Amino acid sequence: QLQLVESGGGLVQPGGSLRLSCAASGFTLDYYAIGWFRQAPGKGREGVSCISSSDGSTYYADSVKGRFTISRDNAKNTVYLQMNSLKPEDTAVYYCAAVLFTAMGVQAMCAASSEYDYWGQGTQVTVSS
Repeated sequence: QLQLVESGGGLVQPGGSLRLSCAASGFTLDYYAIGWFRQAPGKGREGVSCISSSDGSTYYADSVKGRFTISRDNAKNTVYLQMNSLKPEDTAVYYCAAVLFTAMGVQAMCAASSEYDYWGQGTQVTVSS
């Protein structure tokens, strides 16, 4: 069964950190570009950060730039999202998604959630004191 599984969400105080993981099973992530998306209650899905499969180039939404870092470990078949200096407005369900052999640049990838082949089930991140 081909699937992505997110983990690492939880409740954290403002200013705190979390590291989300996105592990693939049933397929290798080597040739897949990966996007992290989030959806807060009553809001649309937002592309947070994306990483290419080819040269490792990355993109960050302005709302998270300088605070979040995306990385991939192909040996572990896992992609990470390190989130620092968390704010209440970061509260959302976070999803990872994978797309195979895309010609899109990383910024376009984060704006084109419909292009992705696989999605995880999501992990809740709540930032609150």
